Amino acid sequence: MSAKKATVVRPYGDTTGDGMVQVSFTLPVPHSKRAEGAAAQLAEKMGISPALVVHSKPMGPDFTFFVVYGPVHHLVDLSAVHVVEREYPLLSAKEVNAAVKSRLRRKLVVVGACIGTDAHTVGIDAILNIKGFAGEKGLEYYREVRVVNLGAQVLVPDLVERARAEKADAVLVSQVVTQKDAHLHNSREMSAAFREAYPAGKRPLLVVGGPRFAEGAAADLGVDRVFGKGTTPGEVASYLVHALLPAPAPAEAARTTGRKSA
Repeated sequence: MSAKKATVVRPYGDTTGDGMVQVSFTLPVPHSKRAEGAAAQLAEKMGISPALVVHSKPMGPDFTFFVVYGPVHHLVDLSAVHVVEREYPLLSAKEVNAAVKSRLRRKLVVVGACIGTDAHTVGIDAILNIKGFAGEKGLEYYREVRVVNLGAQVLVPDLVERARAEKADAVLVSQVVTQKDAHLHNSREMSAAFREAYPAGKRPLLVVGGPRFAEGAAADLGVDRVFGKGTTPGEVASYLVHALLPAPAPAEAARTTGRKSA
């Protein structure tokens, strides 16, 4: 086998290179043999051939949930995959506090909320609440960060008003509810409202996050950064330092240069 790392890959299921994938979806048809046949036909049209319906379950009288398993013949060229790479080092809470204290010389103010009709605070709380996420303390734990968590179902005008009142350096918005692309519409509405309310170059840093966001969509949404699923408080805190604080002194930069990426 060549020592050169492969750049073209195919899915793996039971054996290397067998192309096996598993997908799940719901069809608006009652649970029946015909429904399973419809699921298999859909999977075949998706390129899964032969498609095996390994699980089906009624979802009320008029819908059926399916899990389908089978091989695909598509390949993935890793050299053509483009993602948003983290361009800043991950800092510990102690390093974040030290950077804010020495370079900003006041507390960094963060306002967070779930906007629109989204009542799911699990995302924003994971980043802001002191309990944190994935073993990391949230931003409330950071001594040099002042957090204002507005909770859920916050109207965009109220978010803008509170950000102005608190003199926010950054506004963090979590969107979990995504039906009919609500997370995209809400984010664009929010960014437009901040552009209108603040002079050019004076608005706070706008950060949105949630499981359905594409991390490369920041420019399209009019925000500064998009964070996807699995983001930890430390990643957000490190980004805020990178984006908001003046450049570090040479000695501080040397301590963080080459820090291992997570």
